[in-house]
Amino acid sequence: MTAYSFVLALHIMAVLAAYGLPLSAPLVLPYLRRRHPAALPGVHDVQHWMNVRVTGPATVLLLAFGIYLASKGDHWDEAFVDVGLGAILIITVLGGGVVVPATRQMAELARADVRSEAYERVYRRYMAAEVALGVVVLAAVFFMAAKP
Repeated sequence: MTAYSFVLALHIMAVLAAYGLPLSAPLVLPYLRRRHPAALPGVHDVQHWMNVRVTGPATVLLLAFGIYLASKGDHWDEAFVDVGLGAILIITVLGGGVVVPATRQMAELARADVRSEAYERVYRRYMAAEVALGVVVLAAVFFMAAKP
């Protein structure tokens, strides 16, 4: 095993840790809203905790591992590196600017009334951001793996 292959494995693990659960949110949340709306305050609390404690730090590690891999493999002129860096930028801006505050707000609003217009407004904004981020993550994974 080389240092490069070890860091590559850590890079992939960071992707799974950071984005595995958020990728499922657009599938899980509509189901929970229909079938178990009383669970939403706890679910949103968990989402917020995961974003702050897992997704954010794993994104930093992902970037650090990616920088190492691009430098060690002399890949800085490759398109897949540009796609990865662009993805990290979008994830940081949209995740930090929309997803993290929205999960905190949804937890608070869901405790009061999950059917309120305020909750619905934040939920719609959150879901749009989460779907967009899912597309960004999947596109980046494709470019990293397939290197078209």
